[in-house]
Amino acid sequence: MPRSNRPRRPGKPSVQPGRKAGPVPELDLERARAGIPARESAPDGEWSVRRITERNAAKDYVCPGCHRVIPPGLAHLVVWQEDSLFGAAAGLAGRRHWHLNCWRSRSYRY
Repeated sequence: MPRSNRPRRPGKPSVQPGRKAGPVPELDLERARAGIPARESAPDGEWSVRRITERNAAKDYVCPGCHRVIPPGLAHLVVWQEDSLFGAAAGLAGRRHWHLNCWRSRSYRY
């Protein structure tokens, strides 16, 4: 007699071990790309730059370049110094939110 692939007990879900039941959520490429910071070199040091999309911008921030508010829903950058004098943790703690154009046109004053 051929083997039946139907579950024998009614009411018990037929989920394979190690797999979750339900549909697989679609991968959000924008969110996945936004989580990886890019590394930039400039005369004032090494910087990690992470892009924040419109959908992920949820709070007000003040841009250090123009001292204006970055409102929720506006794409911007989160920037921190990689080669901070006090270490990587201090550089990460000193991260700032910049407008895209303010970051590109910043001056390297000393």
